[in-house]
Amino acid sequence: MTSETPHVVVRTRRPESKPKQFHFTDEDVRRDVPVELLEYRMDACKAYRELDLPDTRQEAWRRTDLRHLDVEGFQISNGRQQDPIPPELLKPLANELHGGQLLLSPAGMEGFLLPELVDRGVVFEDLLAAERNHGDLLTRLVGKTLNASDEKFSAMAAAFANTGLLLYIPKGVHVTQPLHSILWMPGEGQAFFSHVIIWLEEGSSATFVYEISSPQTDSGQVLHAGIVEVHLGTGAQLQFVELQSLGENVWNFTHERARVGRDAHLDWFFGAIGGHLTKNFTDLDLVENGAVGKMSGFYFTEHDQHLDYDSQQNHLAPYTTSDLLFKGALIDNSRAVWQGMVYVAPGAVKADGYQANRNLLLSRKARADSIPGLEILADDVRCSHGATVSKVDENQVFYLKTRGIPKVEAEQLIVEGFFDQIMQRIPFAGVRERFQQAIHEKMNRYRS
Repeated sequence: MTSETPHVVVRTRRPESKPKQFHFTDEDVRRDVPVELLEYRMDACKAYRELDLPDTRQEAWRRTDLRHLDVEGFQISNGRQQDPIPPELLKPLANELHGGQLLLSPAGMEGFLLPELVDRGVVFEDLLAAERNHGDLLTRLVGKTLNASDEKFSAMAAAFANTGLLLYIPKGVHVTQPLHSILWMPGEGQAFFSHVIIWLEEGSSATFVYEISSPQTDSGQVLHAGIVEVHLGTGAQLQFVELQSLGENVWNFTHERARVGRDAHLDWFFGAIGGHLTKNFTDLDLVENGAVGKMSGFYFTEHDQHLDYDSQQNHLAPYTTSDLLFKGALIDNSRAVWQGMVYVAPGAVKADGYQANRNLLLSRKARADSIPGLEILADDVRCSHGATVSKVDENQVFYLKTRGIPKVEAEQLIVEGFFDQIMQRIPFAGVRERFQQAIHEKMNRYRS
């Protein structure tokens, strides 16, 4: 009988790889700004350095994976213009005439504001011009609506903002002609950081269409991190349209918050038809009696696009009203996520909150996650929510085919009918036409 010397295997834990980080540093914070604004941005930069990149272990990011984001491959946009803004983006969407327009691109800014609006104290300028011409006003307003230091991407946007705008409407001023702005983001490997501030004083009103766009390509990666701050004073009224028509190489991260004052009214429209991955945080704060906020969303995803909306409707005062409706269609391997919450604070009696998300799956591999929620800490309120994920009704397709309509056209009619409720909430023919065109183009590509 022979004996063998035991062979002992020692297993050691594999060392954890250090997570990749963006290369942006304090040196990338622009210094040629008012002292108070520089302090704000340096504080945001400190938060950016200390915060980790979000991952799927966090509830808010559980359904959005950033592992394929090339965090080490970006540089802040260098000002070279690779592609011009397409002429079709310059067409008026809300009216035949603009009261003002801003075209923001790496090559610089072009724009105008009607002289009579300038004389009445309206400010509508790109971020860099506002820093030079209205530094005191900008410093007074920046960061008053949204705390950018709470999250990695918002801190980046606040610290390194190299584009954006300031819209300021003085007390009692009514801007009857729509304002329009386009942020154009061309160039592989480029990082764009935007900060948009919209401030309406008591009794003022305006309509503003804001679009972010880029060349329609899927090569390379482009990064956009943005902040949108909206403030409505007592009795103010704002119609705010946000459009996203990005190329399929863009990773888009936005943090937005609106504070709506006493008897003020906000109509907020969202439209998303592009991008590779979008993660959007939107907070609607109804902070005084009689505040009203209405949110409407349209999205249509294709290929491997990923869209993730996280919305909060916060009733922080009595007699406030919120109404959210988001509708989306999905084809190919795309995925949409919507997670919403209606929150009613203690003492916010007579609050009326509603949220609904409807999704239409047009292919077997498309996926939609819809997660509504209510948190009610007050009595005598009315709050409700709803969410659906469904496929095209074959009975409807069969009915239309019996009327001589081919299957492809029948399905397109059904999709258009699905979105009709959203279209009716959009008061601008140009915006509706843009969405309807997107429906036709995506359906034609999918069926071709």
